[in-house]
Amino acid sequence: MKIALDVHTHTLASGHAFSTLQEMAQAAAHKGLKLLGITDHAPSIPGSSDPIYFRNLYVVPRQMYGIELMLGAEINILNTEGDLDMDQHYLQMLDLRIAGIHSLCYQPGTREENTEGLLRVIANPYIHIISHPGDDTAQLQFEPIVRAAKEHHTLLEINNSSLRPCRHKEAARPNNLEILYLCKQYEVPVILGSDAHISFDIARYDYALQLLHETEFPESLIMNTDVNQFKKYLGITTA
Repeated sequence: MKIALDVHTHTLASGHAFSTLQEMAQAAAHKGLKLLGITDHAPSIPGSSDPIYFRNLYVVPRQMYGIELMLGAEINILNTEGDLDMDQHYLQMLDLRIAGIHSLCYQPGTREENTEGLLRVIANPYIHIISHPGDDTAQLQFEPIVRAAKEHHTLLEINNSSLRPCRHKEAARPNNLEILYLCKQYEVPVILGSDAHISFDIARYDYALQLLHETEFPESLIMNTDVNQFKKYLGITTA
């Protein structure tokens, strides 16, 4: 499978990543990608950038080293109401908007409450991708999430980083398998995310690819192979 894009990556601006924006772009070009998304953590994560960083993204060229860049954020889902730590004013400034649950800034509820909150985020017209829904940071019901993702053209991510054994996320593998089986059943596209926090990990999908093989997941439902297909599905009209 030819990989054309990786849209969940982090730079030094996230506070706990290790490569600059230009280093990430150079590495993506070296790996033969056509599109790189840089989605640094939104402000609720300790050490991440102030909102002014995201406000100033317009100064960065969207073509660099022969590849296209999309610059956005991994926005934090704060609670079971689906509240986010970026308001509409800032969301409109971003090329790409990923939303995810992180233990450092999430107020959890029951499985049902967590699911209802995530459903609200999936229905948010500004959100393109839900990051690592299977990593078990919050317990979730996956069937309604998959059905909502199909309805709203919001992509669910199969996050490679959370599958790495060193992360000790024991539920990540069975959860992501369940998500893949459900997406296959309902014909819902997914996006592979490296969640790279250093340039060497861009487009690293080794653990995610194992799950795709195990589930015999259709390549036609994987949004990493064609930039135009990815943009069209999400309604993105950037050049």
